[in-house]
Amino acid sequence: MSYVDDQLNLLAEKNPDQPEFIQAVTTVLKSLEPVIESNSQYQKEGIIERLTEPDRQIRFRVAWVDDSSHVRVNRGYRVQFNNAIGPYKGGLRFHPSVNISIIKFLGFEQIFKNSLTGLPIGGGKGGADFDPKGKSDREVMAFCQSFMTELYRHIGPDIDVPAGDIGVGGREIGYLYGQYKRITGHYEGILTGKGLSYGGSLARTEATGYGLLYFLDAMLKANGKSIKGKTIDISGAGNVAIYACEKAQQMGAKVVTMCDSTGWVYDPDGIDLKAVREIKEGRRGRISEYQKSHPHAQYHEGKGVWSIPCDIALPCATQNELLLNDAKELVKNGVFAVAEGANMPTSPDAAKYLQEHGVLYSPGKASNAGGVAVSALEMCQNSARLSWTFDEVDNKLKNIMGNIFHNTAAAAEEYGSPKNYVMGANIAGFKKIADAMLAQGIV
Repeated sequence: MSYVDDQLNLLAEKNPDQPEFIQAVTTVLKSLEPVIESNSQYQKEGIIERLTEPDRQIRFRVAWVDDSSHVRVNRGYRVQFNNAIGPYKGGLRFHPSVNISIIKFLGFEQIFKNSLTGLPIGGGKGGADFDPKGKSDREVMAFCQSFMTELYRHIGPDIDVPAGDIGVGGREIGYLYGQYKRITGHYEGILTGKGLSYGGSLARTEATGYGLLYFLDAMLKANGKSIKGKTIDISGAGNVAIYACEKAQQMGAKVVTMCDSTGWVYDPDGIDLKAVREIKEGRRGRISEYQKSHPHAQYHEGKGVWSIPCDIALPCATQNELLLNDAKELVKNGVFAVAEGANMPTSPDAAKYLQEHGVLYSPGKASNAGGVAVSALEMCQNSARLSWTFDEVDNKLKNIMGNIFHNTAAAAEEYGSPKNYVMGANIAGFKKIADAMLAQGIV
C-alpha cells in the first residue's frame, strides 16, 4: 500500500461521518501521488498530514429571534485550514445542508484554489445551517448579527477574511460587516463582497461567473476550439450561473438551460437573462416562473438539466450535481467541454468518465477561482484605500484566470498527463503551499 493510500485510510478512520471531505481529499491526494511519492521530504516533514488536518475548527451556537418572537438556534462554523501563504480566505455558506463535512471539504479545496490565483491568501471556509430563503430582512439581520457576535473573535484583516457563498450575498455581508464594526469599532477590510459604498470592489459580483468563462476560453483556445456559436447548458440560477450566462452570451454562445433546487428550464431560443435576473435577484422567486413569460420554454421539476444536448456544460449549482449517468448523457449528446463553476459539482466517477471520453474537463478549484481572486483584489484595495475601475479589476481577473489555466496545463504536461487539468490544478496549487510549509518549519 502506498503512502497516499495509508493517509487516506487514516483520514477515513478519523473522519467516518464526513463523506464530502473524504471525497475531496481522495480526489486531490490520488492526483498528487506522483509528486508526493517522488519527494521524500514531503513525507518526512508530514506535509500531507498537516495539510489535511485544519489548523482549527470552530463550531458555535447562533441564537436569534424570528418575527413571531420565537427563539431559533442554528449551528455556526468556521474552519481555518491553512495559512502558509497568507491569511485564511474563504466564503460563508448559509444553507440547511451545511455541516462540518461540507465546510471541511470546501475549506480544503479553498487551499488549492487560493494558491492557484498567485495571490497571498490561505484557505478557510465557514457558514451555518441557516436558510435565508423565506426570511424577512429583519430575521436575516438578527441571524447575521448573532453569527458575527461569535465569529468576530476569530477573524481579522491579517488573520482570516471571510466572503459570501451560497445564501450569503450583499444583504448578508452588509449585516455581518455592520455588526463587526459595531462590536470592534474598527473600519477595516474584514469581509469581501462588500457594497461599493463601504469598501467593496467593482466586478466582485460578476467575478466567479466571468472568471469561469475566461478560464473556459483559455482552455478551449489551447485545444483549437472556441466559445462563439456553441450551445451551453448551465445549472444553477444564482450569482455564478447568472454571470456565467451573461459572459457566455457576450462571447457569442447560446445558453439554453438554468435551474434551481426545485426544477429547471430549457429555452431553445436561448435563456432570457433579464427575465431570470428579475425572478431570482428582483423577487427571490423560483425558476419555474420563467415559463409564465416564456411559454415556448420547457419547465421540468427535479433534476435533468444535463439531458439537453449541448457543446459545453457549466455546472454552477452545488456539490455532486453532475453524476455518472449525467456524464454519459452529455457524452452521448456530443459535449466536448465541462468547466466547473461550483465546488466539486461533478462526482468522481462522472469526472473520470468525461476524461476517459476525451471531454475537456476543468475542476472548480481552477475554473471557479475568479470569485476569490477578486476578493483578494478587494483586500488590496481596502489596504491601500484605493478603488479601481471595473475594467481595471476585470482585466486583472482575466489575466489571473489565464495564468491559472496555463499553470494548470504546464503542471499536467510536466507530470506526463497532458490535458489532465484535474491533476495539473492540484499539482500547481500543492507545490506552492508545500514549499511554503517546508520553508516555515513544523508549525
